Amino acid sequence: MAEEEQRPKLSPADSRAVALAFIRALGAGARLPAAADQPDAYSALVRAILSSATVSASPAPRVSCTIAVSPAVTNAYNTLHGGAVAAVAEAVGMACARAAAGDKEMFLGELSTAYLAAARLDSEVDVEAKILRKGRSVVVTTIEFRLKDTKKLCYTSRATFYIMPTASL
Repeated sequence: MAEEEQRPKLSPADSRAVALAFIRALGAGARLPAAADQPDAYSALVRAILSSATVSASPAPRVSCTIAVSPAVTNAYNTLHGGAVAAVAEAVGMACARAAAGDKEMFLGELSTAYLAAARLDSEVDVEAKILRKGRSVVVTTIEFRLKDTKKLCYTSRATFYIMPTASL
């Protein structure tokens, strides 16, 4: 408590200034490149970091790919950004769900990710998605991220996709 008593209290105006400076330091005020305004820019960004994707349908659908950890997807600590992990988990999980359920309309209902270790800049990460459970209206996938050189598990995700009902007229 002695340390807390020694720190000066910030006024509301000073608190706002500190918060805005932090947000600007994160790049919130920066202009996005023109390519980011294009349709499907998000998907293109995710696809750009994936390589060597394979899909196997038998005995159960699996999707495997590799991520090259480049400066474009790292955080201030030069490790794979958490948002990039989630985006890749969603994309690879969706590909696996589509392999299991066909080309039906579906949406991501839930994504949970455990960040167990860091993937450093210039490393490669193997990503594999498998079907955990498939029902008439839901597909649940599990996605594992392993460092390519050591096979150490660094991230794991579980994604639940809901299949949209088809309207019959």
